[in-house]
Amino acid sequence: MLVVENLVHVYGNGVRALDDVSLTVPTGMFGLLGPNGAGKSTLMRSIATLQTPTSGSITFGDIDVIKDPEELRRTLGYLPQDFGVYPRVSAYDMLDHMAVLKGIAGGKERKETVEALLNQVNLWSVRKKALAGFSGGMRQRFGIAQALIGNPKLIIVDEPTAGLDPEERNRFLNLLAEIAEGVVIILSTHIVEDVADLCPRMAVLAGGKIRMEGAPVELMKSMNGRVWKKTIDKEALADHQARYEVISTRLFAGRTVIHVLADGRPGEGFEPVPGGLEDVYFSTLAATRRAA
Repeated sequence: MLVVENLVHVYGNGVRALDDVSLTVPTGMFGLLGPNGAGKSTLMRSIATLQTPTSGSITFGDIDVIKDPEELRRTLGYLPQDFGVYPRVSAYDMLDHMAVLKGIAGGKERKETVEALLNQVNLWSVRKKALAGFSGGMRQRFGIAQALIGNPKLIIVDEPTAGLDPEERNRFLNLLAEIAEGVVIILSTHIVEDVADLCPRMAVLAGGKIRMEGAPVELMKSMNGRVWKKTIDKEALADHQARYEVISTRLFAGRTVIHVLADGRPGEGFEPVPGGLEDVYFSTLAATRRAA
């Protein structure tokens, strides 16, 4: 179990990226949702020992992450938002090199590790292909392969599906689900569907603070009977935003569909809709903006 307590990180320019963040992450998939600039990458980098927070504590099992970062790195797998590779090197040779860096020195053990990982992420058939020729999804699957070297117990993936086409996204998310048993996986993303599809627990981070935490199923149940939909002309949007608690808008067939949060029917033309995780997320962000 990963426990983050009262974590604060203030950058040199005075920006408070994390503001008293506390979080308990159990074994399995855990979703961390938040918009760009919410502080997600700062939190992931702090947990991954790539930067030291201003104050607070992080523990993983018996490991004090801040005091003993080397101990955590022995059991950590990390796929950052952007990761660099040597483009002209083959997938097999690059993974073999990374296995050496992770301390797998024996040739036989390293060969078995690399071959098993390439098969696990379905890249065996392109193992001799240069990484420069990989698609975005193939690169992300290679990223997971390198993160899995050494059988880590804590795996962090930061915005892993951004830019992937639907087929590659599904393939990548299925891979994450397969490896989640018995390890802690933190999926940091701004894509609601990623969390809805995979994570039994989640939290919303916005403005450097944890705004909501719980099980997606239970959070969605809490929205039942409180979300209302109406299709309006886009010219009427400002008026509706002034009169109602509009939590989301989207265009459909040249008109605007709004979702409104209300305990009862807010007005004429509104119809109830089941509350989804997007409604949970957008209503949380709306409340955060109002409080700012």
